[in-house]
Amino acid sequence: MALSYPTQPGDIDHLIADDHAIVDRQFQHLEAGRGNRRVLVDQISFELAAHAFSEEVVLYPIWPEIGMSDEHDDAEHEHQQIKELLVTLGRTDPGQPEFEEAVTQLISITRHHVDDEENDELPQFRAKAGAERMAELGEEFLTNKRMAPTRPHPHAPDEGIAEKIAGMLAKPLDHVRDMLSGRQQELATDASGLLNPQAQAIVDAHSSLGPLPFEILTPAEARKQPGPDAAVRKVMADRGIEGPEPVGSVQDLRIPDGAGGEQTLRVYTPDNPDAGPLPIVMWVHGGGWVLFDIDTYDASCRGLCTKTGAIVVSPDYRRAPEAVFPASHDDVLTAWTWVRENARQLGGDPDRMAIGGESVGGTMAASTSLQLAANGQPLPVAQVCVYPLTTGEQFGESMEDAADGRPLNRALLSWMAMHAFQGKPEAATDPRVALLDWTPEQRAGMPPTLVVTDERDVLRSQGQQFARDLEAAGVPTTHRYFAGVMHEFFGAAAVLDEAAQAQQDAAAHLTQAFSSR
Repeated sequence: MALSYPTQPGDIDHLIADDHAIVDRQFQHLEAGRGNRRVLVDQISFELAAHAFSEEVVLYPIWPEIGMSDEHDDAEHEHQQIKELLVTLGRTDPGQPEFEEAVTQLISITRHHVDDEENDELPQFRAKAGAERMAELGEEFLTNKRMAPTRPHPHAPDEGIAEKIAGMLAKPLDHVRDMLSGRQQELATDASGLLNPQAQAIVDAHSSLGPLPFEILTPAEARKQPGPDAAVRKVMADRGIEGPEPVGSVQDLRIPDGAGGEQTLRVYTPDNPDAGPLPIVMWVHGGGWVLFDIDTYDASCRGLCTKTGAIVVSPDYRRAPEAVFPASHDDVLTAWTWVRENARQLGGDPDRMAIGGESVGGTMAASTSLQLAANGQPLPVAQVCVYPLTTGEQFGESMEDAADGRPLNRALLSWMAMHAFQGKPEAATDPRVALLDWTPEQRAGMPPTLVVTDERDVLRSQGQQFARDLEAAGVPTTHRYFAGVMHEFFGAAAVLDEAAQAQQDAAAHLTQAFSSR
């Protein structure tokens, strides 16, 4: 599912198309006969209930006012059909003829509806309403999703303030039904059947904690939801695995940030370190510039500290929307400079420093190397980019085949960009974000690089392309791909074999670089 024209991440048509892509991928799982059909249908029902409610409250009432009455009536009719089919699916079970026939009809009607919206109605509406209005309606769309019922209500009012009131009354009742039935604990898992058993256990554990969808919440609300680290700790507790992984010491320092203030730098020192100054790894946490912090990625830092015997430092950079782009990048670069200048005081060797990170942390690691090269400053001896974001575009086949992935789906990626680049749409094409747009000269200036990608990840394709670009530019590049796992898997080494292997691969890449100096 994709629009044929450019949009910004917070535009209402962009948000609608993201929802379409997620549901269509779930339809594909149903058609292929894989995954948990009950959970897939419940997730589809949850998504379409919120999606339809928000369209009917925010978007459809405007259409007759601008000469789109026929489009309004057709869309409302198809929504009604979809809601009735979802009710049927909610009261029947997979394998029953009525259930399977309803699945077939739901897929057919929804795809027809999506085709009309994306190829006719939304382009027509954008041309009449204008780009600025699309952004305003995008905010309203997400606000109403937060108020939406979690189940379809085909007999409720289907437009405007009446539907909004009915939906707000229905939501708490739906929530009670979801909790009593156990449905609430399954809505955030990956039901595709494409994850291996260990990875499935982690996303199931996260879903069992009952997180609300990050992508419809405010940043403040989203930060209160359990993160991927909470899921790993739950699996560890369930299996009687002790944690966290021990290191010699952990210390929080206050150092300058990129705006004249201060940020926290967490310093991990290995147990029984070798004599002499130690190599240093700066590890940059992810979270789309908006979510998570150094606590979320504590396990990754501990694992790398133990496996490399190096000091690991992790900056707690400023996040959006309180501090939009390039604040996070500025803080990471400032932290790198401070650590290099103060390496000896930390017990480290300033000539054996490497950088890496996960998700946008990998983005900021590479962009720090780019900025150092542009400034004529010494580069890291190596860099590690774990499932990095390397373009502001919705790039490659993984945007479709992993659109429904957990914990990062396509809608959440857009939500992150919407907040990170708030008021600065040009940020998406800045070379500190758009790594795939680098010139051959910029690529050639990179240090030896390890890129890690995974199967169920919307960022998979762009990470793989970044590795190919660096290799073509002559940079010593290693690409490690892990099937059957998901975004944010790297820190789960205590309960996931692929994570343990990925950390070992990263450690080997780093120690080889350190030993060559």
